[in-house]
Amino acid sequence: MTLVSGVNIAVWFVLYRELPIQPVGIAGGASGIGIMLLFCAAYVFGCAFRSFLPRADVQRICLFDTWLSSVMVGRSVATVAEICFVAQWAIILHQLGTMTGAETAVNAAWVIVPLILIAECLSWYAVLTRNYLGNAIENSLWAVAFFIIGVGLCRLLPEFHGAVRVVLAVGIAGIAGFLAFLMTIDVPMYLNRWRTGDADGDKRLTPREGLRDVSTRWVVTHDLAEWKDEIAWMSLYFSLAVWSSLALCVFYSLENHLPRYRTGAAIVSVSPDAVAGHGASGAVPIMNVSAAEALGKNAAP
Repeated sequence: MTLVSGVNIAVWFVLYRELPIQPVGIAGGASGIGIMLLFCAAYVFGCAFRSFLPRADVQRICLFDTWLSSVMVGRSVATVAEICFVAQWAIILHQLGTMTGAETAVNAAWVIVPLILIAECLSWYAVLTRNYLGNAIENSLWAVAFFIIGVGLCRLLPEFHGAVRVVLAVGIAGIAGFLAFLMTIDVPMYLNRWRTGDADGDKRLTPREGLRDVSTRWVVTHDLAEWKDEIAWMSLYFSLAVWSSLALCVFYSLENHLPRYRTGAAIVSVSPDAVAGHGASGAVPIMNVSAAEALGKNAAP
């Protein structure tokens, strides 16, 4: 994980150097990619920090005896990183939805960030109280958020052809795999821990007690048995998820090239009365607004 995170950081610096952050004559273009790279940096460096100093929050276990391994520090870094990650998805959905007039994608962009904010609150609740039910609900909300993202991408699929359609299809397939992992492995794992913990009489903490606990206590262990359930999600999280964050930056930077991949299925709607009026007075028939916009975009170089 450390090696992968080092490569991820190097790739981010390459993107920072190569992507057109400086103004290029298009209003809002520079600031948009700059924000995407900033959100990506929070996620890339946040995940790298968590891979360099692994820890399991509720169990309070870590690999290295340092205050940087405390749950308070690690969970705070994770919270910022995860909100920035979902914000990247919201920006992409809003960009594509606005470009194509797909309200489904635009609405998805507005919904997913509040969902993840709620999920982060539940994550903190689970960490502070040592109640795994909060983790189960948290990851269920992540599943709901990415299902909504998947719906938005499916709505956008017929709007594009060629390479862009392939990228959207790959994104949908990746989301399907992520949802399968959450619902068959991750969420059941936390539910099982919650039921087992209750049966074993594990001590729950109040949020106030938990706040002190996460700030002052961390248990160093190299016992594989303690870490085996964490390996799967950490390996996927610090690799594939980070790669998707980097890919979102690249995709966003190609905004000016996307119109050439539009399907061009705009249909001009002209009523018989408009045709008759045109013949009598020489007036130009009125075409459907969305069709006119689409034709304009297809005509763009």
